[in-house]
Amino acid sequence: MTQSKNDKQAHRRFSSAVVDGVERAPSRAMLHAVGFSGADFEKSQIGIASTWSTLTPCNMHIDKLAEEARSGADCAGGKGVIFSTITVSDGISMGTEGMKYSLVSREVIADSIETVVGAEGFDGLVAIGGCDKNMPGCLIGIARLNRPAVFVYGGTIRPGHVGGRDLDVISVFEAVGAYSNQQISELELKQVEENAIPGPGSCGGMYTANTMASAIEALGMSLPNSSAQNAESSAKMEDCQRAGRAVMELIQKNITPRDIMTKQAFENAITVVIALGGSTNAVLHLLAMADAAGVELNLDDFTRVGAKVPVLADLKPSGRYLMSDLIEIGGIQPLMKTLLDRGLLHGDCLTVTGKSLAENLAAVKPYPAEQEIIREIDNPIKPDSHLVVLYGNLASEGAVAKITGKEGLKFTGSARVFASEESALEAILDGTVVKGDVIVIRYEGPRGGPGMREMLAPTSAVMGKGLGNDVALITDGRFSGGSHGFVVGHITPEAYNGGLLALVEDGDSITIDAEKRELNLNVSEQELASRRAGWQPPSPQYKKGLLAKYAKLVSSASEGAVTDKF
Repeated sequence: MTQSKNDKQAHRRFSSAVVDGVERAPSRAMLHAVGFSGADFEKSQIGIASTWSTLTPCNMHIDKLAEEARSGADCAGGKGVIFSTITVSDGISMGTEGMKYSLVSREVIADSIETVVGAEGFDGLVAIGGCDKNMPGCLIGIARLNRPAVFVYGGTIRPGHVGGRDLDVISVFEAVGAYSNQQISELELKQVEENAIPGPGSCGGMYTANTMASAIEALGMSLPNSSAQNAESSAKMEDCQRAGRAVMELIQKNITPRDIMTKQAFENAITVVIALGGSTNAVLHLLAMADAAGVELNLDDFTRVGAKVPVLADLKPSGRYLMSDLIEIGGIQPLMKTLLDRGLLHGDCLTVTGKSLAENLAAVKPYPAEQEIIREIDNPIKPDSHLVVLYGNLASEGAVAKITGKEGLKFTGSARVFASEESALEAILDGTVVKGDVIVIRYEGPRGGPGMREMLAPTSAVMGKGLGNDVALITDGRFSGGSHGFVVGHITPEAYNGGLLALVEDGDSITIDAEKRELNLNVSEQELASRRAGWQPPSPQYKKGLLAKYAKLVSSASEGAVTDKF
């Protein structure tokens, strides 16, 4: 894959078409105005995609990281150009109508990166993301473009503290439930609110941001240790410098993302997500990223890989520790080395270092002997995957459960049905939901929402009310990486598309069986046929604008909820 030494323009495969020749003088004139010198037109142009904004702590520092990445590219002989894409804050919009834009933003980010890089003729790309949808959005854009690229994770937040107790954003959501259950005072709730999030960085547990950062490192698309660095650290600044330099090396070697993002590389990402006890959102996002890379990945691949991979990390939300604790003992590299040594990773997969995964891990040292964050592989938290793909009459095309083993493996209860997240949350907080209920939240899928909102507020309220072991929750929406309890999401076909979820009524018996991998509505076929005859799909909630467009284009959650599957 190394470029020929005689190919003088190999390092400018795309930018040369934009800036070379007399007829391109107007283009060069525009670029002189933004700081290009004459010599810069002979250099590889490196786009630096920044998701910086001050609307969320996850991204508030990324402007500085983008400058470091540009500096790294410039020092390696390239010409870095910073451009922006969007971010939204799930933590702020959670539980509101605005959360419908969250998953949609993944597609907007991918589209905008593809648009800018394609329009401007950049030869390579560094993309820096710091929140849940930034990361898969960046990778989808990178995969579509297939130009030399490195992803940089913005880094995790440090924990907040009250009374010696570590806090994060999930602490606040669960405190709301505890307050409604009169377990804490208004003053205690306020103290949690004011101290949980002390500064820049992504949510601190093995929630979606840290899950996806780890998956992308395992995939080979970020530099070693990029996923396990604090947002405010010299290590993260150096990570960005190295990323800028690494893209230049990838250009010289003609290594492109699709050389790295292979089926085996995606299996490595799945393996690491499982070992870390990561978010169910990883299923949705990895499916979408694979689709963009032209890799055939499906729900059953998660089951196949997960059958032999144990859960080893004692990390929040179901465990005790935060990502900052994992960073202190070495991050995910020692875990990956252990998985490799046990034959659970494909070591020959290429990475953005230009080396194989096995070569990157060769000198990695094991974790300190006294640590309790990552279990020994023969003493797992769970011997196989916590990401359980369920089928059955309620999920003929699949659903995704997060079963760590602490919730139990089977739940049968009575349906309590809600047509939106808000109505379910109200019923949980006011005591309508009781022990033995299966909370059913429907019309929250990719098309029905639209946007497939995360059910963090209801799941956190369940935990805060002390019902975590007594109720289950199923939905065609999805879950935050911070959700835990007996929960099943991504139910397909979704209710809006006429899935059986649309026909569930209050009091119906529902069984979730993680051992049989089944999700079933225990109602006769005759009764279901009668209900279907009387069912009408609801009218679209949005008829113009982005959400209306998304609802028309989006594919099923079982296909990654992508918008270009024609």
